[in-house]
Amino acid sequence: MRRRPELMRQVRQTIRHPYAWPGGYPVYVVLADGAMLCPTCARAEYRQLSDAAREPEYRTGWEPVAVEVLWEDNDGAERCGHCDRLLQSAYGPDTTEQGAP
Repeated sequence: MRRRPELMRQVRQTIRHPYAWPGGYPVYVVLADGAMLCPTCARAEYRQLSDAAREPEYRTGWEPVAVEVLWEDNDGAERCGHCDRLLQSAYGPDTTEQGAP
């Protein structure tokens, strides 16, 4: 059993505060399969994330590997791997549905 307490602390921090400090950049949870989760889905699926972090040998795909800022827009191609919402990047146009005119 491999524990990653620092990473899970960062996941909990992302759920509570979805913007990095300082700077106010949006942060996301990166999973072992490369998908990114928005903070809302990370909150809803925290049990899956926690279980997968405790026992990564089961390879469920839910294992968090990082908490990152999406720096570049990539033409609005980045979406949450769970709810399929567009993810807002730190630099570039606002790609969230709420920010669209």
